[in-house]
Order: sequence, then structure tokens, then C-alpha cells
Amino acid sequence: MIIQINTDHTIKGSEQLSAEIEATVHSSLSHHESRLTRVEVHLSDVNGAKSGGNDIHCVMEARPAGLQPVAATHNAGELDEAVSGAAKKLKAALETTFGKLHHHQT
Repeated sequence: MIIQINTDHTIKGSEQLSAEIEATVHSSLSHHESRLTRVEVHLSDVNGAKSGGNDIHCVMEARPAGLQPVAATHNAGELDEAVSGAAKKLKAALETTFGKLHHHQT
């Protein structure tokens, strides 16, 4: 599974940030890793330089092999909260997708 991380111009990407995001994605989606070809993480700060509220936006999109992409979003005040929230939602969405798939095959 390839993990691709994209940030907007207001969020400074770093190797440490990438490592933390990859660790979150792996731990959240480990049960489904063999079925996923790629996970894309898009981070943006909706308020830019201004501070406040839940302004960090994370979109996480998983690409299951042979299926349509599955995406989840989460807004939070901190990067790690936005990433973990999106990962949690994506895990639930994938479990629903794979559960329906399994149900139709039986």
C-alpha cells in the first residue's frame, strides 16, 4: 500500500510529519492493507494564517483494488487530530464497503 501525502501552502510538510501520518494510516487501516493499493492524504488549513477553531481539514482517500475510491474527511484544531479523525472515519467506511462486498459474495 502506497501512502501519498499532500499539503497546501499553509502546512509545512516534513519527514517527521509524513512518518506520523503514515504510522496513523498503517495502524488504522492495517486490517485492510492487503486490499488497498494506495491511500492519499490531503491536508489544508482552511483559515490560512489566521488561527481559530477546527481549521485543519484532512481528506483521506483509499483506493481498494478493483473498487471505486473511498474517502473520508475530518476537521480539527490540530493536524494529528484531523488525520486520526479522518483515518477513523475511513476505516469505518472501508469496513462498510468490504462488508457489503462480502455479503453480496455469500
